[in-house]
Amino acid sequence: MAKITSVSPLAPAAFPDLPVIDGVRFASAAAGVRYEGRTDVMLALLAPGSTVAGVFTRSATRSASVLDCQAKIGADSDDGAAILVNSGNSNAFTGKAGDGSVAAICDAVAAATGLPAARVFTSSTGVIGERLPHDRITAKIDALVADLDAAKAPEAARAIMTTDTFPKGACTTVSLPGGGVKIAGFAKGSGMIAPDMATMLVYVFTDAKIARADLQTLVGGINDRTFNCITVDSDTSTSDTLLMGATGTSGVEVTAEDGAFADALEGLFRDLAHQVVRDGEGATKFVTVKVTGAASDADARTHALAIANSPLVKTAVAGEDPNWGRIVMAIGKSGAAADRDSLSIRFGDLLVAENGWVAPGYREEDGAALMKRPEIDISVDIGLGTGSATVWTCDLTHGYISINADYRS
Repeated sequence: MAKITSVSPLAPAAFPDLPVIDGVRFASAAAGVRYEGRTDVMLALLAPGSTVAGVFTRSATRSASVLDCQAKIGADSDDGAAILVNSGNSNAFTGKAGDGSVAAICDAVAAATGLPAARVFTSSTGVIGERLPHDRITAKIDALVADLDAAKAPEAARAIMTTDTFPKGACTTVSLPGGGVKIAGFAKGSGMIAPDMATMLVYVFTDAKIARADLQTLVGGINDRTFNCITVDSDTSTSDTLLMGATGTSGVEVTAEDGAFADALEGLFRDLAHQVVRDGEGATKFVTVKVTGAASDADARTHALAIANSPLVKTAVAGEDPNWGRIVMAIGKSGAAADRDSLSIRFGDLLVAENGWVAPGYREEDGAALMKRPEIDISVDIGLGTGSATVWTCDLTHGYISINADYRS
């Protein structure tokens, strides 16, 4: 993989101080999956009584790990669970050998933890089309189990990175009628990011007590408004996975209808999703694209993604060029309903175009000044209805080319 030499200029100041979530412990190790001496495997072990939910990529070429997780995720169990993740190799497009690698890892984790293999979930991220040297991972499992610690989530977050320039973490607490609960999670993702959940690897944990079906409802719905609303390069990975575990150790019961918990969880998901965009390969600008006035919410989303995924829009942003004509182009090609003479376009609060033409008071130098900011808002009102959508993206720079041209070298 291309060597990452600097941290994204859009990175947070520091990794957050994640709280300990009672009922889940973490460990990491260097297994040499692709590189010697690099931490590349993490294990999370959830206590008995924990529930697990997840959403996954819908890629037609999804990996063996994703297929295995999808087969297991709908089952209720009181046995607890384990999550093992490796970086460096995605175990995707590896045929029956990939299935065998997943089975070998799950069996080894099950033997070391006392869990049934059906409660072991795996993820792999990295190069596609190369057999996973799973024996290097299974050789580390006993050591991982011996090293499990509730405070080692930060190390686990670093173990799953590939072209990421920084580990991504988020946490929050929620006061509920039954008491306080904690939520913490981490993610990886930098390239091959597009809305078709998942769009990366994400692991979130809470000490709330939530039935599996309710947890799945929460995760699925909130995912659609957060991780499924980001794009770096319009490419959907074969390996993307979001898993959430609820240990129940706080004793505070939560349902899918609990608005305070759902709002807190959505804020955490959005935080992690934004961090992925901020670490977009080669990114120097964080861009919010908001579309209103569309014929439907679905049309608004189509327009927003057409803008956010346009190489011409993204390179204009990279070059700090307020080329609003490229936004007009993206709307016109999206396939969703639009009318040239009803459009209005804004950069931030600056009205750029309206009524089928440049706004009378718009000055190019004002637009150029705004485009120099590290965070840019692009707003479009279609003028046809009440549909709306917001997506988040980044610019497209030469850094993206450099990273991906050398990805396997």
